[in-house]
Amino acid sequence: MDGLTFAERLTELRLLKGVSARDMSLALKQNHNYINAIENNKNLPSMKNFFAICDYLGITPSEFFAVKVKAPDKVKKLTDLVERLPANDIDLLINLVKEFR
Repeated sequence: MDGLTFAERLTELRLLKGVSARDMSLALKQNHNYINAIENNKNLPSMKNFFAICDYLGITPSEFFAVKVKAPDKVKKLTDLVERLPANDIDLLINLVKEFR
């Protein structure tokens, strides 16, 4: 994962969502320290729970591991909006994004 561990990526995405480890654990119907144990490398989620974590974060498993994308849920929203634009508006958007670099 390009230098990030599973635990670090989970922490990054959880903080981006603005939720505590405790609240996320409880939302997933787990023990209150479930996410904390994962983030501290004491545990790994089962496959079923990993999918639940991704659902909670609003991302796909693939997006979880795409560490170059810092805000996958926001990129997904932007992609959904861009897909509806006409080609000339997409060109304008591309030029605008280039200015941010």
